[in-house]
Amino acid sequence: MSLPDQAAVAAQIQAFSTELAAAGTPRDAQAVRDRFLGRKNSVVASWMALIGSAPPDQKKAIGQRANELKQAIEAQWAEYQAAAEQHARPAGAIDVTLPGRPPTLGRRHPLTLVRDRMEGIFTRMGFAIVEGPEIEDEWHCFDALNMPAEHPARDMQDTLYLAAPVAGESGRADDRRTMLRTHTSSIQIRYMQAHQPPIRIVAPGRVYRRDDLDLTHTPMFSQMEGLAVAEGISLADLKGTLTAFAREMFSPSSRVRFRPSFFPYTEPSAEIDISCWQCDGAGCPMCKRTGWIEIGGCGMVHPAVFEAVGYDPERYTGFAWGVGIERVAILRYRVDDIRLFYENDLRFLEQFPL
Repeated sequence: MSLPDQAAVAAQIQAFSTELAAAGTPRDAQAVRDRFLGRKNSVVASWMALIGSAPPDQKKAIGQRANELKQAIEAQWAEYQAAAEQHARPAGAIDVTLPGRPPTLGRRHPLTLVRDRMEGIFTRMGFAIVEGPEIEDEWHCFDALNMPAEHPARDMQDTLYLAAPVAGESGRADDRRTMLRTHTSSIQIRYMQAHQPPIRIVAPGRVYRRDDLDLTHTPMFSQMEGLAVAEGISLADLKGTLTAFAREMFSPSSRVRFRPSFFPYTEPSAEIDISCWQCDGAGCPMCKRTGWIEIGGCGMVHPAVFEAVGYDPERYTGFAWGVGIERVAILRYRVDDIRLFYENDLRFLEQFPL
């Protein structure tokens, strides 16, 4: 075989163009391409094979002409493929051969995760989940809970009152909703009015206070309040229930401490502290070196509350408790700003499990 020169390069390029134009099917075109550019027995491969036996002063020239031919054929082949694809697929059509795009999975909000976990813990203890209206009247929100008219929670600076009352479900003239509920205890009152003991319920939901928005406060937040009423219920039952909750929610080694407090609807009343699960009560920055973390309030239901709903306080006793869902979420996930839960920042929300 004679050594290729520039005329041979031009002739082979012209031959490739002619044969490619005459190809009737994509398979025929591929066969033409392989005959000129294939790894074995192709025109370019045969030229490259000549380098080994060529005189030393011609090796470089042969390699350059072989590369020139290869590049020219590859360029024509790329043009042919682009034209064929454009002809086969209309503008705007979808190429079904491309790999699919995986759908973006949504995530449950961290407050939803915490609420669901809390509900699961208490339902396994036998508590029922109940809900109620967010727009309430003063009797269910305050009077029935033994809150006197002069109680600070009833002041305009603490409670969000409506400019115009809203009619309740009963349709009675005296059933007028005048405020956004300040706690979910009003749900407990409504449930006791409709049911006789024994009862075991938890009432989760949004509540509203006239608070400024800052690191630890927000005008709207979520609470979960619990109530158990039956004959013979004692403070020991309350402590056992909350201890079981803390151990499943936070740590199996959690302990519960009651600190005496005052709430008008419970007597005795207490603040609920749980042992810090980060340091096991030894003291750390999370618990401010005290070994304990406050999560809510609790107590034995006040006899006046039973009288308001028609229960016999001489026969029945009960306990009640309430914790903020945001408070539990802040402690569980170590969040230092409550506002993050409401800003819908995906950089924050995507850190939580699906």
